[in-house]
Amino acid sequence: MSPLVIGLLIFAVTTALLATGMPIAFGLGAVALAFMFIFDGWNSVHFVPETVFAGLSDFTLVSLPMFIIMGAAVASSRAGSDLYEALARWLHRVPGSLVISNIGACALFSALTGSSPATCAAIGKMGIPEMRKRGYDADLATGAIAAGGTLGILIPPSITMILYGIASETSIGRLFLAGIIPGLLLTVLFMAWALFLSWKRGTVLVDKDRIYSMKEKLELLPRLLPFIAVIVGVIYALYGGIATPSEAAGVGAALCLVMVVVIYRVWRPADLWAILRDGLRESGMLLMIIGTSILFGYMMSSLQVTQSVATAIAEWQVNKWLVLAAINLMLLVAGCFLPPAAIILMTTPILMPVIIGAGFDPIWFGVVLTINM
Repeated sequence: MSPLVIGLLIFAVTTALLATGMPIAFGLGAVALAFMFIFDGWNSVHFVPETVFAGLSDFTLVSLPMFIIMGAAVASSRAGSDLYEALARWLHRVPGSLVISNIGACALFSALTGSSPATCAAIGKMGIPEMRKRGYDADLATGAIAAGGTLGILIPPSITMILYGIASETSIGRLFLAGIIPGLLLTVLFMAWALFLSWKRGTVLVDKDRIYSMKEKLELLPRLLPFIAVIVGVIYALYGGIATPSEAAGVGAALCLVMVVVIYRVWRPADLWAILRDGLRESGMLLMIIGTSILFGYMMSSLQVTQSVATAIAEWQVNKWLVLAAINLMLLVAGCFLPPAAIILMTTPILMPVIIGAGFDPIWFGVVLTINM
């Protein structure tokens, strides 16, 4: 059986197994073990523990739980509601102000948490009822939160970019830096579209009689500026070469925990335990996926699937932009069924030789991949 046929068989079996709802880590591990045993025999299974633990021994992985705890600390406080309220007051006189405020709050909150679900939950909980009460259409209200929430995996610190950096062995600091301008650009484009739709539908300045004093506009800023300063500091530390991603993540997590305690009085042991518990649960899940995805990649490489796919694509001799379009289409379809973490860790080892062979920058492709996700 040729490596390409084996690759198609692996793809079909993996998709079918994950479609059953099996946890991603167990699904990838089961497929890797099964195909290694079938095609390489029992001796190949002896390399499983070494492969998994060698993949998890990367020091860069320390940044993953730290950024997750950083996001969990911010998400557990009232930072999201304060951020939304502050923007709503400042953008009060702008057409479609509430929609734009929600998108802006999503962008800033996602930069604090690095998580799309946390962003949608924190901002949408207040934003959607408020927009519906003020006369905005349901599709515009929910669409603004859904679109704004996706910025959580693009604006650094981004868990998705950390996973891509680990899988592709590229600089996480450079990935973070590369995500800033696209993230801000998407935010502006979302806001412009929301403004246009609000104007077109007539939902413009629906509460125009409400006036906020300068005191009311400024009173929430002291609570928010320290968190935003932490994000700016983390990016500066990474870009300026002051700290590694792991060091910056550790300092950022510690500062966010301290600020949550000081600013929002989240000091009860039960509250702090909930933050650490949620962070530990998500970190454990992602690290299990990373470990088994490394085993999955080892299996693909040992069966010559990765090399054969890269060689076959190179032999097509088609325009590199057509190759990129095909890759994005594949990722788009996969994203309808699988979460970003699974897609990135499964496909990156296969796609990297193709991307580099076509002359694309891996950092640039990381941003494209993240936007696709």
